Amino acid sequence: MKIKFSLPLIDQDVLNEVHHTLTDVGWLCAGPQTKALEQEIAKLTGSEAVLCVSSWTSGAMVVLRWLGVGPGDEVIVPAYTYCATAIAVMNLGAIPIMVDVKEDFTIDPDKIRAAVTCRTKVIIPVDLGGLPCDYDTIFQIVQDDKVRAMFSPRGEVQTKLGRILVLADSAHSIGATYQGVPVGRVADMTVFSFHSAKNITTGEGGAICLSLPSSLSNEDELGFLRALSLNGQTIGAMEKNQPGGWRYDIVAQGFKANMSDLCAAVGLAQIRKYEKELLPDRKRIVDFYSQKFGQYDWAMLPLCEDHARVSACHLYLLRVKGITEEQRDQMILEISEAGVGINVHYIPMPMLTLFRSRGYKIEDYPVSYEMYHNEITLPVYNGLTDEQLEFVVAAVVKAYEAAK
Repeated sequence: MKIKFSLPLIDQDVLNEVHHTLTDVGWLCAGPQTKALEQEIAKLTGSEAVLCVSSWTSGAMVVLRWLGVGPGDEVIVPAYTYCATAIAVMNLGAIPIMVDVKEDFTIDPDKIRAAVTCRTKVIIPVDLGGLPCDYDTIFQIVQDDKVRAMFSPRGEVQTKLGRILVLADSAHSIGATYQGVPVGRVADMTVFSFHSAKNITTGEGGAICLSLPSSLSNEDELGFLRALSLNGQTIGAMEKNQPGGWRYDIVAQGFKANMSDLCAAVGLAQIRKYEKELLPDRKRIVDFYSQKFGQYDWAMLPLCEDHARVSACHLYLLRVKGITEEQRDQMILEISEAGVGINVHYIPMPMLTLFRSRGYKIEDYPVSYEMYHNEITLPVYNGLTDEQLEFVVAAVVKAYEAAK
């Protein structure tokens, strides 16, 4: 039996929606299908304003440009995340300030508080694996009188905001909830990913959700964000294509970051059945793993739900007690040779050449290394059968016995 690590859902609903886009809608770049997907995301998350973009990274960069983040500014990020979280910051000329995580893989609020300076403009918590961060404590930090007094705004948006922005990296967590509130409406702004491996995919793509404080208008700011995603252009290609609609203005130095209708069609087919079919199926897979691995004292199961948080079940982050990094790597080799696709999420950023060369050291983030060195990510995607899941579990158990 061969089981891939990740497999996007391309079913008849997806094929029908793509065919409809090609034959009936007759438009490929940003247009009615993209707008329809934005409306579905708003419905799922309860967000007042949504903008679909070409990737999580482009979405984060659009938000940072909108906020006026640039050289000399600092943005707090977890050391344990995919590199895009920090690279989006670096692409704007700002400095990522890495802090350690907790033992549930989410950013440690105590480390955030210690890292805040007068140059801090944004905190980017990462909902790793689909589990929301501790947003209540993070908001307590940014709204603290002493922290607000330290905030040094630059530009109109930062002045109206009056504090550090909380920008959720929710690449993994569409459909998750925090204190009963859907992710997308918890942070000031949220960016989702619809990469091929994500719970909902558009092939490549993402979305920005706005839930700004009353000092800023979600709808007004959405309009400017949309322009920023179109190289600063005030209207899109479809509007320009209308009779007499050729005139436009360029109001800011933006990016080419919009989503296409062809990509949106794939996401539309999936999001319409996400809550009732696709997300429950992912939960079934995660529950299966937890039930099976819960029988072994060496298996450290990921947190998928607690009193405040319900995960979107994007990843199953299994940790193996009492093994070294080398033994973990040997287990991965054994599991792969058995025919099961396996992964690690993630190599902490301070261990990567780009960040090491800039002075980041993994020794400064002990919990991140502790979470990484014995972590194995198991396959979670729609369509996996119980028989396949049994095969995965058996391969992991056998690899552990061989490696210990």
